[in-house]
Amino acid sequence: DMSLGGGKVCAVQGDSLYAVRLQRDVTALLRFDKAGNFAPVASYEGIACFDIIGENAYLAAFRDHRPQELYRQPLSGGEPERLTQFHDAFLETRQISRPEHITFRSRDGQEVDGWVIRPSGYEPGKKYPGVLNIHGGPKAAYGVQYYHEMQLLAAGGRFVFYTNPHGSDGRGQDYFDLVGRWGTIDYQDLMDFTDEVLRRYPDVDADRLGVCGGSYGGYMTNWIIGHTDRFQAACSQRSIANWTGMEGTADIGYYFAKGQTGASHREDRDLQWQQSPLRYADHVTTPTLFLHGEEDYRCWKLEAIQMFTALQLRGVPSRLCLFPGENHELSRSGRPRQRLRRLEEMLRWYQRYLNKQEA
Repeated sequence: DMSLGGGKVCAVQGDSLYAVRLQRDVTALLRFDKAGNFAPVASYEGIACFDIIGENAYLAAFRDHRPQELYRQPLSGGEPERLTQFHDAFLETRQISRPEHITFRSRDGQEVDGWVIRPSGYEPGKKYPGVLNIHGGPKAAYGVQYYHEMQLLAAGGRFVFYTNPHGSDGRGQDYFDLVGRWGTIDYQDLMDFTDEVLRRYPDVDADRLGVCGGSYGGYMTNWIIGHTDRFQAACSQRSIANWTGMEGTADIGYYFAKGQTGASHREDRDLQWQQSPLRYADHVTTPTLFLHGEEDYRCWKLEAIQMFTALQLRGVPSRLCLFPGENHELSRSGRPRQRLRRLEEMLRWYQRYLNKQEA
């Protein structure tokens, strides 16, 4: 949510190709020769873009758990030089809670990365609510870099925890391939991770848990509330509820729906329906907030409306917020006042359903 992207992610200098590759939880700048051999030049928490000038790479990147700055990285390796101080004043006036890295074993035996951020002003022995945050994609990944949303949730007195379940990037083809398996091993990873966090951090109140996510994370939020009642509040953003609707309305629907579920609805509508959170909406009891851009053509607003309506019909506390003029990038490049309103809606929802015991 702190990176707009843009710029180059690969560049040629002399006989070498430089490119960015995610390696589990860090982003490496690699140098390739003409034979296809490669070696790392440097690793960062995250790299948005870069270019090569002379003997240096210039990168818009994350380091030291601070928002993006511009760095000069010698191609010969070594420590980079930070060239900008855009966020010094901000960091001097804010308390930043650094994420703590943990791992656990998935049910197929793979080591899975996760992170936990303690609440601001954390006091050992005091119980705090917790929020599971799920990334989009699913071919994306979390790491140790600065996330504004995570820090804001922690500043409100909550543990925040997040992981890279099956389907995530940075672990190879077999790990991220979820075709026909959405809501299966990825759901198991997320639940097992939540169990691991509760085991390692006894100050997380298991009776005050929230879940949120956008895009794929919104899909998984919809899926989770239809399969468990362990969460007391949910925030589903730019989500998918019904694969058949997504296939017929989204800008990528005509190939993405089949590519992810394993079949077009014309070929096997039951396969799509089995992987659609809307199918399980009759099981939902979790109070849920839906946030969606009105001009989101990647996941059309129909998805949020369908899921919201299903919960309303069941009498489940729910709220639908549509943001005029905003698309799938609301949380990253939306209008400042709309981005602020999105965060305010989320914080109010969690305050109402997770922090209520403190009110």
